[in-house]
Amino acid sequence: MRMASTSKPVTPEIYVRELVLRVPTALKRYLWVLNGFQHFATERAEGKSVSQETLRLWLNDRVRVWPFEKLAERARLVDHFLDWMVNQDALSNNPFADLRKEYGQRRTAPVVRALLEPDYRAALEALRPVPRFGSFLGSVMREYVALMQAMGYRYTTQEKRLLRLDRFLQDRPDLSGNSVMVLIREWASTRSGPQQALECQLTGRTLSRALSRIDPTVENLPWDKRISQEALRRHRRPYLFSEHEVHCLLATALSLPSRQSPLRPQTAHMMLVLAYCAGLRIGEIVRLDMGDFDTDDCTIEIRGTKFFKSRRLPLSNSVVAALQTYLGARKAAGAPTNPDSPLFRHRSPSCRYSASMGRELLVRVLRRAGIKPATGRKGPRVHDLRHAFVVNRMLAWYREGINPQSRLPYLATYLGHKDINSTLVYLTITQELLQQASERFRVRGVQILRASTGENA
Repeated sequence: MRMASTSKPVTPEIYVRELVLRVPTALKRYLWVLNGFQHFATERAEGKSVSQETLRLWLNDRVRVWPFEKLAERARLVDHFLDWMVNQDALSNNPFADLRKEYGQRRTAPVVRALLEPDYRAALEALRPVPRFGSFLGSVMREYVALMQAMGYRYTTQEKRLLRLDRFLQDRPDLSGNSVMVLIREWASTRSGPQQALECQLTGRTLSRALSRIDPTVENLPWDKRISQEALRRHRRPYLFSEHEVHCLLATALSLPSRQSPLRPQTAHMMLVLAYCAGLRIGEIVRLDMGDFDTDDCTIEIRGTKFFKSRRLPLSNSVVAALQTYLGARKAAGAPTNPDSPLFRHRSPSCRYSASMGRELLVRVLRRAGIKPATGRKGPRVHDLRHAFVVNRMLAWYREGINPQSRLPYLATYLGHKDINSTLVYLTITQELLQQASERFRVRGVQILRASTGENA
């Protein structure tokens, strides 16, 4: 990469001044890193060029001083700086960007790790992604996924499973011609854990169905109940929040510190309300627009969610009041109010929260409230709020004297499920539910006994 001639000054100082930095002290740190890189490149690059070799020398020099995590973070900063120089016509190309593009990487860190290896060329080659469905059964898998999606199924989970199997088969061309049972057995031998074993079994049955379209003699992979039972036994049970914990979560969300984004506490609070009181998925919450909330009939529109369904949900008075309070805070913060504007906004260029960003925000509230450990995956999940919604709805029906079984189809529709079988997964049995069901059975039994006694008399 050779420096191009330009009349405009291009220095780290100008680049950093154009950045919108949340932490003022980051200005000095950024300048220190970029000036150090520029000084290193000027001393060692021939003809005022910055090549891939220059990057490798700089990384190997800095890894003696910085731990890898810090080096990867600062290399990403250099990567962005070089991109800026290319846009300013000060450089013809960015070698970091060239490596990411050539080896199919979106992040800088894997490229940095590869360049630090003694045999860095082989390490870079190992980063090159394998082609999608490139194995000896790849075309069969690809056509079957396309068929199922054409029939109206989203089929993303099954596609990901088949891609994982396809990557394994690309490394094992010697397995060509073997039965599905042999392929799955070999794949399962490289993986560990009951959940992985269950995934192998499910993927094998999907592959069997795909192959049977071409060869009707292909039999479906036998179902091993022991694998599914062990996976179910090890499956993470949902966490059911108590009323006190929910109040604690809501209070913690409103007290969330956020100097740069004043609306973030109200955003986290409203997301929790919709997850717990309306049973919405986090993906459904972040996709809401301003026009989806109808203040006149107190409903909210959930569009194009799982199973390609859209639904209009009635909201309770408390949820409507919370939404109106949030909309007032949102308007006071200067957010746009046009119907297609995201209901939940943040400071990034896209303005809309992604599902992962929304989940991360709520996990932060869970940790701050002391309900989830400070690190790791243990403890309650955001999706457990949806489980709590279902259990609370069942309890309310029992207390109101309503037969819950007759209401399950309505609950399934409210949750956006394709049938009540999906809803039954959310019915976690609690002690209070057992007590309510037992009392209902006792009252009904007494009535039957009295009626029977009266007839005999």
